[in-house]
Amino acid sequence: MLEASDVRRALTRIAHEIVERNKGARDLVLLGIPTRGVHLAQRLAARIGEVEGVTPPAGSLDVTMYRDDLALRPARGLGRTDIPGDIGDRVVVLVDDVLMSGRTISSALDAIKDLGRPRAVQLAVLVDRGHRELPIRADFVGKNLPTSLSETVAVRLAELDGLDVVLLGSKEPKPASAKKGDRA
Repeated sequence: MLEASDVRRALTRIAHEIVERNKGARDLVLLGIPTRGVHLAQRLAARIGEVEGVTPPAGSLDVTMYRDDLALRPARGLGRTDIPGDIGDRVVVLVDDVLMSGRTISSALDAIKDLGRPRAVQLAVLVDRGHRELPIRADFVGKNLPTSLSETVAVRLAELDGLDVVLLGSKEPKPASAKKGDRA
């Protein structure tokens, strides 16, 4: 479990690592994956601004229509994509709350191809819980939190939930009538 102070420290460290790796913030664009990734991207942009004196633009990248599991999940509304300017020849930092299988990030990479050709794409996540199904690796990780597949990781952020916390829990067993491929 991470408490508010742990989340704050992790984001501050990630912000410093992003600035160091990219030799500043001048060419950065942060794109959060809805829902919580958007708020994390905004926080990271603000922290980078405090550190570097230049606040990179932060926006959102909805990957719903690029997912490879649309038929396996219940229908949901489209999120919002808000790209703050041209991403061509910029360094795009994708921001998400939890990295697990890598499928969401794969979808994000497909979505970015439709928006332009960035110089580089980097990935920042608050929590990496393992269980990769695709060869995707985060460049910046707040906390590696090894979990079993029977566990859940829930990120709560003050902007949406009233507090900052990362909770580890247990999944309820699937009903016997659940189809193969359904996800809890």
